[in-house]
Amino acid sequence: MENIDVPLPAASPVPVAPVASGAYPSKATAIQPTPAPSNENPFGGPPRRTTAVHNVRKRIGSALAALVAVVAKFGVAIKALLVALPNLKLLVTAGTALVSVAAYSLFFGWEFAAGFVVLLFVHEMGHVIALRREGIKASAPMFIPFMGAAIFTRSLGDNALAEARVGLAGPILGSIGAAAVAVVGELTGSDLLIALAYFGFFINLFNLLPVVPLDGGRAAAAMSPWMWFAGLGVLVALVFLEPGNPILLIIVLFAAFQTYHRWQQRKSRTLEQAAYYRVAPRYRLLVFAVYVGLIALLVFGMSETHILTSGGHSFGSI
Repeated sequence: MENIDVPLPAASPVPVAPVASGAYPSKATAIQPTPAPSNENPFGGPPRRTTAVHNVRKRIGSALAALVAVVAKFGVAIKALLVALPNLKLLVTAGTALVSVAAYSLFFGWEFAAGFVVLLFVHEMGHVIALRREGIKASAPMFIPFMGAAIFTRSLGDNALAEARVGLAGPILGSIGAAAVAVVGELTGSDLLIALAYFGFFINLFNLLPVVPLDGGRAAAAMSPWMWFAGLGVLVALVFLEPGNPILLIIVLFAAFQTYHRWQQRKSRTLEQAAYYRVAPRYRLLVFAVYVGLIALLVFGMSETHILTSGGHSFGSI
């Protein structure tokens, strides 16, 4: 039987209805949601957030390291300054001493000027030694041309007796230094050294005037503060006797201010002030004996070393 091929009609395309607005698409055409940001690093390594935190910590660590380095350098500088401080004090003392020698040399010659500055140094070291015995720190001596020398400290002691010890220590050691110069001058026959000793005795005697801030005023604090007014009166009298001496005028003005200030403090009658000026009678007597004895010895030393120049004028006059 012969096979007859019967052609079948072509399949018509099945129409696809469009997706209506608001209708959900089929699974085949569903739109995948946008994935949430990931902290994964696409280039490998730790996540991005971990890397940012690490950078911040690294910057903080670098800043701290720099700060520590600065502090360390600052500490080294401070330590070097503390090590050099004694040398700085020595430079201040030496520098002001050279300036004073130059200033005094204009009137007395450099040899006398140098010896005079040395005697001033010995005097001031008496105060420094006494302050250290009291447990008080003091600056190195600083020389002031035509005003002598000075040291600076926060305190002169816990009470008036300690202040008297500190005050008298300068004239005591200074008088010993002047006496040593006088002895050498007598042994060598040096008029220069004898005149230098005279000046040394005179300066120490002047400092024993009982008025602050002179050394005698420190001793008067333990004997009787009323002596300050007597010392101030002597200074005023000296100004009238030597009207052309500006140094005396400066000393009087400074002494008047100091006397007023100290007296006002004493008049406050606080417990601290009462304790400061409370000195046992036997110690008052001891300070008085040292004070008067020192004055007598200095007057004797001046009389023994007083010499005249070729013009008949006193070598030691001011």
